[in-house]
Amino acid sequence: MNRILLKSLLFALLCVASLADAQFRTRNRMDNLESFDQQKFSWGFYLNGSYYNYRLVLDPRYGMNVDHNLVTSKPSYGFGAGLIGKMRMSDHFDLRIEPGLQFLQREIRFDTQSNDQYAAGTLTNPPFTPKQLTEADKVRNIKQTLLDVPVLIEIHGDRWYNSRPYIATGVNYIMNLQSNAKNNDDNLQGTFRSTTNNFAWSAEMGVQLYFSRFKLTPGIRGTFFLNNELVSDYPTTPPYWTKSLSTISSRAFMFILKFE
Repeated sequence: MNRILLKSLLFALLCVASLADAQFRTRNRMDNLESFDQQKFSWGFYLNGSYYNYRLVLDPRYGMNVDHNLVTSKPSYGFGAGLIGKMRMSDHFDLRIEPGLQFLQREIRFDTQSNDQYAAGTLTNPPFTPKQLTEADKVRNIKQTLLDVPVLIEIHGDRWYNSRPYIATGVNYIMNLQSNAKNNDDNLQGTFRSTTNNFAWSAEMGVQLYFSRFKLTPGIRGTFFLNNELVSDYPTTPPYWTKSLSTISSRAFMFILKFE
């Protein structure tokens, strides 16, 4: 899956490079879509490949053994698609809303068998019956479908023939449609739970390329969650899983192709 995605992204980059070269190699070229950016409102869609990872902050008692981290996160690749709505604010500023769906799967590994040493209980946690962790207990494969709604302020430079550079920044509302937040099971039954409603900020940069019939925008975006996504296990669940974590928050890097 990862190799296919990487090959697809490489192919897309080569296509963009070829198209951009065609835009600039003709000396007596004409400007395309000269009045396109003067519209008050415009629409489009986008496709993206993404790289997601968790930023983990471990509990110093249950998440670490001396100076060894007991919980690790494995990054993953995903893909997504969405719509674009743009409102022109001035010659150099646009307001954009780009709702889309992101599909991904991540992995968290809990090598927390050493927490058996706290089975007698602590001042803040009750005693528990130790459990021999199997490989299935240690690994949580977390499938996610995210409804991502970024609202961005775009700042772009002057147009140079059939291209225009830009940067953008803004905030995101992100709904995790597979959060399991209200599931009655927790990690003791193999269910990892996270928050449904999340907030993030994003930064993006790229170049807009103008063709005779459409505008193509390749860009790179970073998205960083602001809230703690962790939903704790029930108090009676042994401290092998969420009690070993203080906070988890997602971060993503995306290659985006926009069509307007």
